[in-house]
Amino acid sequence: MPLWKSLLLSGYYHCTLPYRNRRNHAAAAAGRAPIIVLLYHRIADDAANAWTMSNEMFFKQIDWLRRNYDIVSLHEAKKRIASEDNDEPCVAITFDDGYAINCQYALPMLVRERIPCTYFVTTEAALTGGPFPHDLAMGNRFEPNTLEQLKALAGAGIEIGAHTRTHVDIGKVTDPDELFDELVTARDELQTALKHPIRYFAFPFGQHRRLSAPAFQLGHRCGYEAMCSAYGGYNFPGDDSFHIQRIPADESFMRLKNWVTVDPRKVR
Repeated sequence: MPLWKSLLLSGYYHCTLPYRNRRNHAAAAAGRAPIIVLLYHRIADDAANAWTMSNEMFFKQIDWLRRNYDIVSLHEAKKRIASEDNDEPCVAITFDDGYAINCQYALPMLVRERIPCTYFVTTEAALTGGPFPHDLAMGNRFEPNTLEQLKALAGAGIEIGAHTRTHVDIGKVTDPDELFDELVTARDELQTALKHPIRYFAFPFGQHRRLSAPAFQLGHRCGYEAMCSAYGGYNFPGDDSFHIQRIPADESFMRLKNWVTVDPRKVR
């Protein structure tokens, strides 16, 4: 983020924080506290792309979240969304894709500190060890998580979720057979390989145009407990708990604080 933009965001955040605090307190008292779901991708210190976050920033964000919010599992987040009442703001942590380097520092820290996390994995990368197409397009060949790593994560309490077979843009998939393979068959193959149930799905890219009604219908029909987008939406008690909206986190700590304290401009 450019310095001028960071300064503007900081000024906006601090000027509106008293209003946010009053509004959030009133919302919690009325049982309307938000359920915020964050999205991370790759935690490494190489600044390789826009979805790579440094270890220092990740630890800083998690520490701030722990001190200020109840960090819950995606299962608990879904329960609170489905409820008509939530009197405590909470945050759930998720990851997309499945990068091996996350097992170096980020995930062990979450396991060690018993911080719930849902880890969405692309089946083909996990089964073959091949890099992600969107990384190859940028000239990067990052190693994906191996099945052994994923089994260890599941055994340590990390919830493994499905993220299609090939990291396809679901919004462009019109063939029902292809859609079934990406959402259902890929999940079942990963589930069999891990010997662990897979209950949740996350749309690759996750923006509005990357979603589709047929995908939601198929996912519901084929046993997913929830499906996650990633366009920056908030969840409140009484919302659709099958469609969980997530907020992407990045290297800007101020942007995270602005989002999590509920930016009034972004409430839909």
